[in-house]
Amino acid sequence: MKERIMSVKTVVAIGIGAALMFVLMRFVALPSGVPNTTLNLSSAIVAVFAAIFGPLAGLLIALIGHTITDLTWGSVWWSWVIADGVFGLLAGLFWHSYKINEGEFGVKNCVVFNVVQILSNVVAWVGIAPVLDIVIYQEPANKVFLQGLVAAGLNSAVILILGSILAFGYSKTRTKAGSLKAE
Repeated sequence: MKERIMSVKTVVAIGIGAALMFVLMRFVALPSGVPNTTLNLSSAIVAVFAAIFGPLAGLLIALIGHTITDLTWGSVWWSWVIADGVFGLLAGLFWHSYKINEGEFGVKNCVVFNVVQILSNVVAWVGIAPVLDIVIYQEPANKVFLQGLVAAGLNSAVILILGSILAFGYSKTRTKAGSLKAE
């Protein structure tokens, strides 16, 4: 029998995560003061879902959620969709070390989670998005690197606060290994 790439639970999580991302990006985003760059809570959803379900889930949630959001605005900005996908992938790479599913997400795990998400945001928004904006859309470098810096900073802050709270909260709902004893 073939082993599945993803469990049904992960597929459902991808659908829920992409839907949450769409709602938050489309209806809860706040202008940042930098053109076409917003403060939105969706980055916390991507990071936490990636931390719980792994890098493939993070990648797909970000790609699907961001694409659907852009489609409702009229056109897809592929450089940012790809950057979001890379962020989800990178944020989920160390999902086993966060120990959220094991109910053991503590301060040390939170520090690792936040170091990874900050580095992932820098790679995605200061590296990939601006370069793709220049290559694909011939955007001016100073504009797109400013947008990338602002996006990386805002996303990192949202995940540091909201993402950490969500990860701690979800972890508390999980049963720790060995915590149940027979009577």
